[in-house]
Amino acid sequence: MAPSSSHRYLALLALFAVSLNLCCCQNESLDASGWGNAGVTWYGEPDGAGSTGGACGYGFAVANPPLNAMVSAGGPSLFDNGKGCGACYQIMCNGNPACSGKPITVTITDECPGGPCTSEPFHFDLSGRSMGALAKPGQADRLRSAGVLRVNFRRVACLYQGTNIAFRIDAGANPYYVAFVVEYEDGDGDLVSVEIQPAGGNFMPMQEMRSAVWKINSGSPLKGPYNIRLTSARSRKVVVAQSVIPANWKADATYRSIVNFH
Repeated sequence: MAPSSSHRYLALLALFAVSLNLCCCQNESLDASGWGNAGVTWYGEPDGAGSTGGACGYGFAVANPPLNAMVSAGGPSLFDNGKGCGACYQIMCNGNPACSGKPITVTITDECPGGPCTSEPFHFDLSGRSMGALAKPGQADRLRSAGVLRVNFRRVACLYQGTNIAFRIDAGANPYYVAFVVEYEDGDGDLVSVEIQPAGGNFMPMQEMRSAVWKINSGSPLKGPYNIRLTSARSRKVVVAQSVIPANWKADATYRSIVNFH
């Protein structure tokens, strides 16, 4: 016998209630001050940066100032298909005797696509150095051998003191295909929009490449110098780096601006 319309209505209502409950549970994972609970593991060398670059495309910058290997790969909710690249989080560890209980700040620079990273709503796969920074003095190795840790975390503003936004040109870039990594954005850390303005032209939108790399394929060669307009993801603040990439730019070179989100 086919179900009646009233039965179908009750079934849909029950499904809606389950969905609503799941949404509420996800919202409750962050408290009023923005703190939530997450799992933490680590990868790479014990005092290293996790990997040489990672999925966000920052390359060797992850190991050097101002990042200084204080970085993390993010599970799906944190990496967010690349949109989470550059976001900063404060992490505090209390649940293990080796934990210091003092917060550290890490930047998302890589993706953790499997294992424990996909088994819970929020998971950080820290660099070895970041994991060690959660420990009491002399207890770093003990903490690294503890398995999956439970921590508190919250989103915070990035602050790269004395460092302005930089643009590292992709090794395969040319006037028809301009691509670069955007590095060291203060504030939100992640971007919702990047636009490029060639010499004598208008601003044109660039495409995000599931990372911190942005690109544009043009039908005709783009001439520098280039102005770059950046819009941050959460606050929607806008900065313009004037003539930051020169007319004689080189692939695989880094060009530093004199602006940042403050």
